[in-house]
Amino acid sequence: MRKGSGTQTSASGVTYTGEWDNDKMNGRGTLTHPSGAIYSGLFRDNMYHGKGTYRFPDGTEYTGTFNNNRFEGEGEFTDSQGLVWTGMFHNKAALGLKLKVNM
Repeated sequence: MRKGSGTQTSASGVTYTGEWDNDKMNGRGTLTHPSGAIYSGLFRDNMYHGKGTYRFPDGTEYTGTFNNNRFEGEGEFTDSQGLVWTGMFHNKAALGLKLKVNM
């Protein structure tokens, strides 16, 4: 049973580096997919849960709160043009996002 910190690469090429508890990803860690997608943040029972950042293979990125592998709560989404959108996210829905402007 895994406990503590370590790295594991699955047969499909997914690599996890971080904290383990009860043989599950629990605590802070980074999960890298062969597609180029990367999640770095908190895990609970093998799921993205808490604060974290998910970078998609196309370079777009969500930073914020996750709940059971879903965007949930306050966060920021950086699109492919580098524009940053902020607001409340619920799974894949994000109504009323605001464009963040640096002045």
